[in-house]
Amino acid sequence: MNVYGSTEVGGAGTGPREAAVDVDVVVIGAGQAGLSAAYHLRRRGFAPVTARPGDLPAGAGPGGGGFVVLDADEAPGGAWAHRSPSLRMATVHGFHDLPDFELPPPDPAAPAREVVPGYFAAYEARHALPVVRPVRVRAVRTLPDSRLLVETDAGRWTARALINATGTWTRPFLPHYPGRFAGRQLHYADYRGPEEFAGRRVLVVGGGASAIQVLSEVAAVAETVWVTRTPPVYRDGPFSPEAGRAAVAMVEERVRQGLPVRSVVSVTGLGPSVAYRRARELGALDRRPMFDRLTEHGVAWGAEELAVDAIVWATGFRPEAGHLAPLGLRGPGGGIRMDGTRAAADPRIHLVGYGPSASTVGANRAGRAAVNGIVRLLGDPARRPAGVPAQRS
Repeated sequence: MNVYGSTEVGGAGTGPREAAVDVDVVVIGAGQAGLSAAYHLRRRGFAPVTARPGDLPAGAGPGGGGFVVLDADEAPGGAWAHRSPSLRMATVHGFHDLPDFELPPPDPAAPAREVVPGYFAAYEARHALPVVRPVRVRAVRTLPDSRLLVETDAGRWTARALINATGTWTRPFLPHYPGRFAGRQLHYADYRGPEEFAGRRVLVVGGGASAIQVLSEVAAVAETVWVTRTPPVYRDGPFSPEAGRAAVAMVEERVRQGLPVRSVVSVTGLGPSVAYRRARELGALDRRPMFDRLTEHGVAWGAEELAVDAIVWATGFRPEAGHLAPLGLRGPGGGIRMDGTRAAADPRIHLVGYGPSASTVGANRAGRAAVNGIVRLLGDPARRPAGVPAQRS
């Protein structure tokens, strides 16, 4: 059977024939972007499907349809569940509510890694979203009948469209510099607070909000040195809507051209925040230019060497999209060329939380836009006669 059940999938390159749950839409990832997309799918009439491969779910219905969200984590929260325990709600660099359910006013001193995952869990329950976890997607391929085959560590799903909402947290970016440093090095993704650096000299690399958070905490217990590739741009007040649209447009132009993604934050500059004010009070914002090389005991600019005990690389992340490689979406520029949220090379594939939508407010908008595009492709499920499957893409 097809909907709410399973179909047999096999053939060249797919391994032995095995049961696969068949749905209209698979959403990969249950962070802000994935939950927003799931909300809009349900609102547009796509039925939730929580079956796993091999299941015989109760209430199986005729025809085709439905959607599922596959999430790699053990519990709700997305990247927020992995943030440093020292990141408090007061120092979060912006957060926007998910559609149709506001985040209750949090205690400013509460850890973000507890508050936001709790909110996401409540959101999944409130809207009865079909999140299946933990499921790690290994590859997405095209079947001979034009369906998508989603291969995971928990079995296989087939779909007619896919929304990729895997974010960036699992792909921290570490730039390469010549030389070798013998001390402690870690990326911001592995930063767990200032305690381990007490009484030491710490080099913080990066010009974004993550670097400012680290400086605002570590400078209270250690000597810090801040380096960035380019001089930081400071804003005295809130980011205006006009400036925000201009920043998003810059990132959108890059993804339209298929160039590697830049984050929206990278072009908005550093605005006033609790973390920024604290770092400034601690005298931690005296920025130095990027060093030339690593040394055994630190870093060097030409003949000048600076000894440090640790380096924190707050150098950002790259989109997690390796599982989409079999679809051949990447262009000569190294990125995936986009038309809005849709991959320009394949109308079945939408990427949310990617490029211009890699922010909490952008992810919400992208989730809605992706679902609108999928409805145009597959047809409106609310108007589909019972027993009639979605159109083939």
